Amino acid sequence: MAKRGKKYLESKNSYDYAQEYELNDALEIVEKSAKANFDETVELHLKLGVDSRHADQQVRGTIVLPHGTGKEQKILAFVKEDRIDEALAAGADYAGGDELAEKIQNENWLDFDVVIATPDMMATVGKIGRILGPQGLMPNPKTGTVTMDIKQAIEEIKAGKVEYRTDKANLIHVPTGKVSFGQEKLAENIRALLTAVVKDKPAASKGRYIRSVTVTSTMGPGVKLSPQRVMDLVEK
Repeated sequence: MAKRGKKYLESKNSYDYAQEYELNDALEIVEKSAKANFDETVELHLKLGVDSRHADQQVRGTIVLPHGTGKEQKILAFVKEDRIDEALAAGADYAGGDELAEKIQNENWLDFDVVIATPDMMATVGKIGRILGPQGLMPNPKTGTVTMDIKQAIEEIKAGKVEYRTDKANLIHVPTGKVSFGQEKLAENIRALLTAVVKDKPAASKGRYIRSVTVTSTMGPGVKLSPQRVMDLVEK
């Protein structure tokens, strides 16, 4: 296990690590624990009562957080030549077709955070799928990154759209804002995210759906929330 720094240990020893807190109390601890010399990201980590090995129990979706994530996302848009100007005007950082795919393939160029594509460009994108896939950058219709409405897709990403999905351990990890947002905005983002995840509960999932919830900052220790009280935060 990696050796923890002095600031991390000080933060972890300042509260009961085993206790499950109310959201506002947890965010207060996270805020005090964020001692890095940059604006740390606040992340939510969920353990779900599903078995993601089965297709009918996988949880995946997107949501535009009410206050965004605080991160400026670099967007690459794969579009036909006649739509390059449209994509760039909408806010894409890069737009094009085969020439971008070749740059990624030949130069291992990955200076972007999100890839979107029109359906008629997926053959081109497929050629670099083995590069984009492991990086979590492969566009997908389920997340709205394969679409003919390029303008809307770009605007949603710039506004703070995030993707959530279960991994092999049935965990979800999602950024929910920056420490500088303050507790109120972070709480609103987290509540919106929890609502979306709960609404996406698979019909095949049995028993308790939310098994554990932890909120943390980039460099700080995790603070546990009560799964039972978390359900009270969900918009009915």
